[in-house]
Amino acid sequence: MDWSLLGCGASGHVTFAPDEPPLRERLGVATAGGTAWRCLRCGTFVTGEPTHHGPAASAPKVRRGKELRSALILRVFAVERFLRALVFGALAYGVWRFRSSRLGIEKAFNTDLPEWRLLFREFGYNIDHSKLLGLIHDAFTLNQRTLTYLAIGAAAYAGIEIVEGIGLWLGKRWGEYFAVVVTSLGLPYEVYDLTAKVTVLRAVAFAINLALVIYLLVTRRLFGIRGGKRAYEARLRSASIVDTELAAIAAAGADRPAVAVPTDGPAGEPVAPARGAGTAAATGPRPAEAGAGVSAAAPEPPPAAATESPAVRTEPPVR
Repeated sequence: MDWSLLGCGASGHVTFAPDEPPLRERLGVATAGGTAWRCLRCGTFVTGEPTHHGPAASAPKVRRGKELRSALILRVFAVERFLRALVFGALAYGVWRFRSSRLGIEKAFNTDLPEWRLLFREFGYNIDHSKLLGLIHDAFTLNQRTLTYLAIGAAAYAGIEIVEGIGLWLGKRWGEYFAVVVTSLGLPYEVYDLTAKVTVLRAVAFAINLALVIYLLVTRRLFGIRGGKRAYEARLRSASIVDTELAAIAAAGADRPAVAVPTDGPAGEPVAPARGAGTAAATGPRPAEAGAGVSAAAPEPPPAAATESPAVRTEPPVR
């Protein structure tokens, strides 16, 4: 599955027109229907006005591929956190209301309990053996201070779950650290509950929390795992279309040889810079330079001496 195309299908393409001409040539192409700009998410060229424009540094940060899939998984965990916050928020509200009107609730419960007992008995169920009924009876024995602490604790836990859910939904790194720390602190208590008694609800809650911690540590490289934040950001840059094109432009510029042409020679003629130290110029080109693609001009033979004396013929004297 192409997650980038799925993201563009859900929220539309993200095109960008940079101010820098070299990058602009790489991200835009002229077509019969006008200029087409490359989508920063799926890489498709889309005609029409770009959705963003400006310098390369202001290019939008777009999730692509695996990063987009990871963001979707984190949002699933965030929804589960929001549901927990809703449950514990309702529990905190119920305990607080029960605290303020416990006597009236207890009286109403004792009054209506015989009718509920008869109703359930017709269905073949004896509510006297119900654990929920036992919890209700235990709640009636709690004092005001204990109920207040329970309400505050449930409300605080709901608030923590809301903060955790927001951080995961937005994909913020602080939210990922917060989720790992808070969830890890609760794992020992969940293990203790499972050793006391294994239930489906406890097992599912423990599996979700453990999976969240492992997933965040491995995929988001928290606490220095798999290279830490530096390796994580390097992976994001390698997946970014803008950063990839900028790196290609820089590499193309680095491959071009820099030629220095000084004009110190006579009559303004260019003079080739000397190689290395003065000894290299005195001794001429090295043998290894011939194989390196450097063409060295062969030294011209010295001109014939102009003062060379011609051969002199000696004739015998005339007698």
